[in-house]
Amino acid sequence: MRRKRVSAAVAIGAAAALALAACSPGGSNDKKDSKSDSSSSSAAGADGAKQIDGDGRFDLGDVKTQEGKEIKVSVGSTEFGGFNAMTPLTYDTYSSSVFGQYMSGWAYFGTDGKIHPNEELGTYKKVSDDPLTIEYTISDDAKWSDGTPITVADAVLSWGSQNAALVGEDGETPVFNNVSTDLVELAPKGPEGDANGKKFSITYTDPNPDWELQTLLDFPAHVVAKQSGMSVDDLVDALRKQDAKKLAKAGDFWSNGWNPGKGKLPAEDTLVTSGPYVPESWDKGQSITLKANPNYFGAKAGVEKLVFRFVDNGAMVQGLQNGDLDVMAPQPTVDTVKQLEALGDQATIHTGDTLTWEHVDFNFAGTSVFKDSADLRKAFALCIPRQQIVDNLIKPLNEDAEVLNTRDTLPGQEGYEEILKDTYNGEYDEVDIEKSKELIKKAGKSGKVTVRLGFNGPNPRRSDEVQLIKASCDKAGFDVKDVSSEDFGQPGGPVEKNDYDAYLFAWAGSGQIASGANIYGNGQPQNFGKYESDTVNAAFNKIKRTLDMDEHIKQEKIAEKALWDDMFGIPIFLHPGVDASSSKIENVKHTMTQDGITWNAFQWQIAE
Repeated sequence: MRRKRVSAAVAIGAAAALALAACSPGGSNDKKDSKSDSSSSSAAGADGAKQIDGDGRFDLGDVKTQEGKEIKVSVGSTEFGGFNAMTPLTYDTYSSSVFGQYMSGWAYFGTDGKIHPNEELGTYKKVSDDPLTIEYTISDDAKWSDGTPITVADAVLSWGSQNAALVGEDGETPVFNNVSTDLVELAPKGPEGDANGKKFSITYTDPNPDWELQTLLDFPAHVVAKQSGMSVDDLVDALRKQDAKKLAKAGDFWSNGWNPGKGKLPAEDTLVTSGPYVPESWDKGQSITLKANPNYFGAKAGVEKLVFRFVDNGAMVQGLQNGDLDVMAPQPTVDTVKQLEALGDQATIHTGDTLTWEHVDFNFAGTSVFKDSADLRKAFALCIPRQQIVDNLIKPLNEDAEVLNTRDTLPGQEGYEEILKDTYNGEYDEVDIEKSKELIKKAGKSGKVTVRLGFNGPNPRRSDEVQLIKASCDKAGFDVKDVSSEDFGQPGGPVEKNDYDAYLFAWAGSGQIASGANIYGNGQPQNFGKYESDTVNAAFNKIKRTLDMDEHIKQEKIAEKALWDDMFGIPIFLHPGVDASSSKIENVKHTMTQDGITWNAFQWQIAE
């Protein structure tokens, strides 16, 4: 259970763990340019194709891949993380937008956050509530891109790699460096069924509110087995027995072998996928190109090639205008919207609610000035001009935008009003320079307190945010330094090394009920600042183990209150969703989910 990071702000619609503009998650509203006749078909498909249940993928019938055609898209300038996008440092919205085109899952989110089964891969059904038991049937046609059938062994690998207790000889290093660590804990027996067959069941020890969203098939077991010198049966046996020693080579390949370095794809015999596309080439700093998977068992890819380009937000509109881009997901700014509107009927603008939220998180470890002082963290929070940021940067895009005062349950989600009322008293609504000064003094600091605040750049809006924060907080006695860089939150960067004080970024959400456990829980992969709280940890552990919504809300209150008391970080606003596409591209549709505009990119086609 995890949430995706938007380290350089993508204007996504938002949803596999989180929300935005006006934020009532009940459907999207695609606003077109003034000449919208030609673009109206873009929301429904070239031949008026309809979305399943009104918000799922398009029903395009017997679609054929457009040979010799390519569509170029950019969701930002952030480099692709790597073929295995399920490690803590490769799992973000940018990498996931690519990963989702070449790997299949059991379910996906529709445009308004509803869960849809992916029946191309197979079917599943709940057969018992006590204990919670789910039966899965993999499609007879489902196979990997190299022609190998997808079987229960692949589900066992997916399950076994999500195991925090499986560590190396040092007793600390995970055998599988997976962003998700709790599936073995939640379902100790794992997938029960013939490893070479197509049917299996999962039994949970406790009620699991997010069972439908568990990752239960992602990478090919036969590839991992071969690369670690094992048979598939031996790999499955070792996974089921949780034998760390026997799995050492398998874990090393899973964690590192599929990610040989930036700009490098893994060896061809290991480049095996289960989705409509297969990675073809990766030009570091420029783009990654996917080609249609000829062995895909479901509906064929829309075009022969899908190119994800790494383009700065400020250059996207020009790219769309001159044909270097066909679809773009910029960080929405007033200037960007004006530039898009100026393109007239050349472009379609897609807007609507999202579940993506901006925040400043503190570092509780390493060289951080904040790591030992809640008073100092609160002093900094008191001088962040949240209302000014919203008024200056967000309201011009969404006139109903408000300052955000929750972290895990967002506007429009069940329990939001109750949780907000019982956990936040308005003490950070307005900047209070004098109180900030008092808390700095109480923390034992004198003179200017240097704060290294960073984000993944370049990012014009975040630059503006940091300037507003500096102008305010320097008055209180801080000296805010903008330490942003392209690699700030990337592998080997300051965040990974805990060599920073505060991190400005966004989480993109999904509707997962227990996703916060992976962000705020002790020692969890997405807890970048190394925050620890037994209170918060216990609350999310209870949330993970009950289907009772009243209990969820009760525990959310406990966690949210503790996060305010400890000043884990401070929320600022929900992202307005603004994407755009060339009027020639069909089947593009805004979504409020964390997958963003690329949620159905494999269905895009070029009008003929």
